[in-house]
Amino acid sequence: MRRTVLAAAVAFFLGGFVQQAHAERQPRMRDAVAHLEKALNALQNASPDKGGHRVKAISLTEQALSEVREGIRHDNRN
Repeated sequence: MRRTVLAAAVAFFLGGFVQQAHAERQPRMRDAVAHLEKALNALQNASPDKGGHRVKAISLTEQALSEVREGIRHDNRN
């Protein structure tokens, strides 16, 4: 859970650095996607009995992935 929260926070903060990267490449945002995908995979494969926190972490990680990907698409349009 701690890794997931950290990964989500990193993904959101990386958005501020995107302007420094080339719009076509966006290496930091793509790194964030890779880290979030890894975190999501770990969460999905974790044992299910976590008092609902694992399920919520999965949902939040999926939301973070969606936001990062939308940020990439938005920046590529400009």
